[in-house]
Amino acid sequence: MYNPFVESAGDTPDGELVSQAQSGDREALDRLLTRHHPWIFNIAVRMLGRHSDAEDAAQDILLRAVKSLHSFRGESRFSTWLYRIAANHLSNVKKQRWVASQAVCSFADAAVSLARVPDFDPPDPSTVPVPVELLVREAGIGCMMGTLLCLDGRQRLVFILGEVFGVSDEVGAAILEVTPANFRQILSRARADLYEYLRGNCSLVDPGNTCKCVRKTRAFIQGGFVDPQNLQFTADHLRKVREVADERAEEWSDAYMRLAASLYRGHPFYQPADQVEILRKALPFIPLGPMA
Repeated sequence: MYNPFVESAGDTPDGELVSQAQSGDREALDRLLTRHHPWIFNIAVRMLGRHSDAEDAAQDILLRAVKSLHSFRGESRFSTWLYRIAANHLSNVKKQRWVASQAVCSFADAAVSLARVPDFDPPDPSTVPVPVELLVREAGIGCMMGTLLCLDGRQRLVFILGEVFGVSDEVGAAILEVTPANFRQILSRARADLYEYLRGNCSLVDPGNTCKCVRKTRAFIQGGFVDPQNLQFTADHLRKVREVADERAEEWSDAYMRLAASLYRGHPFYQPADQVEILRKALPFIPLGPMA
C-alpha cells in the first residue's frame, strides 16, 4: 500500500500527478485523492476519536487541498504540503465543549474515571449480535483511542505521526513547521506521559493492573461507549497499522514503551467510506489549473 511518508520507486511520484492535475487532468487529481485519503482519515480518527468526526474532517481537508492545489509550487514535497493542511485543520477542529487543540481531560482524571467503571462478567453471547471477543477488542481499542485524547493537540498529532505511523523527525518537523529537535522533544514528552498512564492502569501493558478489557466491556456497552450494533474500531478493517507504516528505528530502554507502542501499531488501519466518490461529483464544479 502507498505510504506518503516514504519514497518508493514503484509509485508515480506525487509531483507528477500534481503537475497533471494543475493542468486540468482530473484523473490525476482522482489518483492523488485516492492514495492520500486513507492516511488522512486514519490520522483524523486518532486525533478526534470518532469515525464520524474523522470523515467530516477528511473531506474538509481534501476539499481545501483541491481548492488550493493551484497554489502549490513544489517548494516542498506535495505530501508535506498536504499533511500540513491536514495538521492545521485537525488542530483547529471544534466540537461541543471540546477543542481538538486541547486535552479532553488530564491523565489523572482519566485514571479516576476508569477506576469508577464497574467490573462485570462478559456479555452473554446470546444477547449480542457479534462475538464477545470482538466486543472486548472494541472496548480495548476504544479505551486506548480515548487515552490519546488526554494529550494536548500538538502532542497528540506528534505522537500519531511519529509513534503510530513511524514518520521520521525530519518529515514530521516539516509537516508541523518545527525543528527536528523540537519534534523529538514533543514526542518524548507525549510518549512518557501516555505510557506512564498505561503502565499504571492498562492490563494490556502491565498484566498486574486491575483494568481488564473483558471486565469493562459490559459496562462500556451500558454506558454507550461500545455499540454492538455499530462497531467503530473493529469492523471491516483489512490491515493493521504495522503492515502499512514503517517503524521508527529507535532503541528504547523501557520495555513498557515498546509494548505500548506495539499495541497502538497493532490497531486497525481503517478503510474510510468512499468520500472520494463524493468529491468526484463535486470536482467538475471546482476549477483546476493556474487560473483557479
